[in-house]
Amino acid sequence: MSRILIVEDEQHLADGLRFNLEAEGYDVELTETGEDALARLDHPPAVDVVVLDVMLPGMNGFAVASELRQRGRHVPVLMLTARGRAEDVLEGFAAGADDYLPKPFELAILLARVNGLLRRRAWMAEAAAGTASARPPADRITVGGRVIDFEALEVRRGDQAMPLTAMEAKLLRYLVQHEGRTVSRKAILEDVWAVHEDTDTRPIDNFIVRLRRYLEDDPTSPQHLRTVRGVGYRFTMRKPGPPQAQPSEPS
Repeated sequence: MSRILIVEDEQHLADGLRFNLEAEGYDVELTETGEDALARLDHPPAVDVVVLDVMLPGMNGFAVASELRQRGRHVPVLMLTARGRAEDVLEGFAAGADDYLPKPFELAILLARVNGLLRRRAWMAEAAAGTASARPPADRITVGGRVIDFEALEVRRGDQAMPLTAMEAKLLRYLVQHEGRTVSRKAILEDVWAVHEDTDTRPIDNFIVRLRRYLEDDPTSPQHLRTVRGVGYRFTMRKPGPPQAQPSEPS
């Protein structure tokens, strides 16, 4: 039975979510603060999905998600918020949320989002155990000696595996699909995060910094994920070669 942790200080909403999720067959726990959620996640039994409200007393949901990722905990996080501004959506994803749902929401949509996160987690467990069914090669690519596995949400180099959040993987897949072409920050906002309004693009830059840590031998001098100044980014599978010598002029 999948276990879901709901982090919500509005008691009536928390109780309603618990009732409906338990009716779907899930084991549900409740906490009211971010601090309590982090403490709970430090101990067994393991939690399969966290439904995390942003507006919490004390430590807010953004800080909780960020702290989870810094601790190396990659439990899927569905973030809930009454603030649906583009800046808040981007901040949630930048903090490490896997999905984002503004209030008020329809219960059917929340259940679908939770089910999607659980399916992804089950696939990752199968992949780690070596029991996953064969997948198309397009789900795995090799860049600079690293294997990007989009379904398992990880980048592997030798025996080292570096987990990706769902949004990191989505952005990386988008860049791979546009290999060799410059993609603007505006296009990334619209196509990856579905944000169709002018907003601060710094969260995108933060994502790029993290992706470079996974992909580049020297993230400060990127060879695969390069900045096109004033425009956006360009991804290339191969490192650029040395400049070609120019033929000498005939004497």
